[in-house]
Amino acid sequence: MTVTHLNTPLFSLDIVAFDTEATDLDPRRARIVEIGAVDVLGLSDGFSSFVHPGIAIPAGSTGVHGIDDAMVADAPGFAAAFGAFLAFVGDRPVVAQSIGYDLALLEHEAARSGLPAWTPHALDTRTLAQLVLPQLPAFTLEILAVKLGVELGGRHRARGDAESCARIFRALVPLLRDAGIRTLAEAIEAMRRREDGPTGVVASVWTTPNQRGGAPEIDPALRQLDPFLFSRRIGEVMHPGAAFADPTETLAAAVGRMAADRIGSVFVGRDGDAPDSMGIVTERDIMKALARHGPAVLDEPLDGFASRPLETVFADAFLYSAVGRMNRLSIRHLGVVDSHGRVTGAVSMRDLMRSRLGGPVALGDAIEAAQDVQALGRAWAPLPPVVGALLDGGLDGRTVGAIVGREVGALTRRAAELAVEKLTREGHGPPPCAFAVVVFGSAGRGESLLAFDQDNGIVFAEGEPGGPEDRWFEAMGREMCATLHLVGVPRCRGGVMASEPAYRGSLATWRERARTWVGRSRPEDLLSVDIVFDMRPVHGDFAMAEALWREMNALAHGSIAFLKLLADAGAEGAGSIVGMFGRIRTDAGLVDLKMHALKPVVTFARVVAIRQGLDRHGTGERLQGLIEAGTGGFEDLQALDRLHGLAMTLIARHQTEAIAAGLRPDNTVSIAALDKADREALVEGLRRTRIIPDLVRDRLVA
Repeated sequence: MTVTHLNTPLFSLDIVAFDTEATDLDPRRARIVEIGAVDVLGLSDGFSSFVHPGIAIPAGSTGVHGIDDAMVADAPGFAAAFGAFLAFVGDRPVVAQSIGYDLALLEHEAARSGLPAWTPHALDTRTLAQLVLPQLPAFTLEILAVKLGVELGGRHRARGDAESCARIFRALVPLLRDAGIRTLAEAIEAMRRREDGPTGVVASVWTTPNQRGGAPEIDPALRQLDPFLFSRRIGEVMHPGAAFADPTETLAAAVGRMAADRIGSVFVGRDGDAPDSMGIVTERDIMKALARHGPAVLDEPLDGFASRPLETVFADAFLYSAVGRMNRLSIRHLGVVDSHGRVTGAVSMRDLMRSRLGGPVALGDAIEAAQDVQALGRAWAPLPPVVGALLDGGLDGRTVGAIVGREVGALTRRAAELAVEKLTREGHGPPPCAFAVVVFGSAGRGESLLAFDQDNGIVFAEGEPGGPEDRWFEAMGREMCATLHLVGVPRCRGGVMASEPAYRGSLATWRERARTWVGRSRPEDLLSVDIVFDMRPVHGDFAMAEALWREMNALAHGSIAFLKLLADAGAEGAGSIVGMFGRIRTDAGLVDLKMHALKPVVTFARVVAIRQGLDRHGTGERLQGLIEAGTGGFEDLQALDRLHGLAMTLIARHQTEAIAAGLRPDNTVSIAALDKADREALVEGLRRTRIIPDLVRDRLVA
């Protein structure tokens, strides 16, 4: 069963458009005479069936749709035709023009046949058009087709009207996206606020969609997730130390090494070779070769039995990434690479089984395997329900943030790869020089939750602003950022994106920017600069980007004035929402925990880590590094660390609930909804943020 997640972007939604023709306009007495449907993503895939109504078709109805008694004489009855229609639809959502009428018609027919009510996730092109084209005099298929410039199918026949509805829906999607309605859940919620059926229509002739549940939001497999897979990293369970073998080495020699080192595979290649030039030979490969060719095969060169290319996973990836990759490729061994792409070890299914493998997971690998932007959108959609399942399973918000940050990085990497493929395909040639795609802010720290936008950039080896290299990467940045926006990572309102000149440039350009930031040290020059110091590479030349990040940190390390400006911007308002008697001042019962909890703690940890020379990205890692350094304030640092973790957890819970309800997630939390323990811990943590300016001052001058 394929599950449609409510967070699926509308543009990549696997949805069915349908229509019915009947003997009467009143669903209470009408009988269906035809059902038609089409796959919206591919109009060639469709369904059409006449239905024997069990009564004579009135001449007036035949005059509208052209279907007479002779045409339906040999047609199946409603139960059989409806069953075939449901088999075509499956668990997919549906869309129709004035869908409430069709749902009411099907509901009455199902009741007469003793069938259960059909309750799909459903969208209505009429209602959606009212949301984005309110100026139209009416919302018929004809008027919408003219306004949207789409071609109508055969009118008043089920399949033709379904095709017309599909084309209109596709034309409405970009208008809906511009109006802030991006996903299935958001469209359902927008309809709920707007939809009340035609004026004066009674409920018996108009069934309001999405009122009786629908397809499950969470794949049953996700309910079986072992949170362990999402809390441990590959490097913790892999077999350390890569075993390399020369391609000319014999199978017998490889067998001897595997037995001596108690390993299940060897890499065919040399240490330092690129993974895509290497192969791998496993103990299973050797057993198959022996079964097929006999003992003499042991004298054959290893290279002839190697699987290529070597499939790899990053050492700091979570276990679920390896599970998904192995399941998709039907393999049992992966190479493990460090941040520079160098093979440093191996991980096998046996390693994962020893590490308490739980239910099937394909979240991370679905992103890596997506071949186009529509597939990427579908791969990204399960993230919110996965986050909800992990929180329900006991994971804290900081661990969840690391997982989401990892997936934001994977999504950005795949969007970059698709952009490069498109530019090459369109004749722009390959990248003109070495480059790295980087993420900033929460994604760079590995602390993303579900209310994020794009914070990314490109670093390339050489080239002047406006030069040929810069123009090529500008085109790549535009494609990458457009893909991310479509999939569900909105464009940054502050313009922190690789498509913008300020966040794209050569190594020399980035170095000059950093010198300018640090040298001027004026507040007006530092908008969005702080998050750049969370830079993390996700694609391309990792070593080049990491070296730049360290250079920038070293430069900032020596400027107390610059660091103080960064600290002051982050600490603004710290502790100000907690009153004298421990009451939290709210806005309509809500408090923005990003502003009042995360921002001051994140900024403090970033600034002091730079000053202390700690090459760490995450807030928790930075705070732990300060604690380990023994610089004092142990209890204060621990309190800030607890506040950061608590705020991440509370925000994550709120965001998953909002997305499931079709609402835009934000960083606010209802104080009244917190239990006593969380509320008291939050008050204490927010109070502690008042001392951040003093902690910063002490550590900057130390």
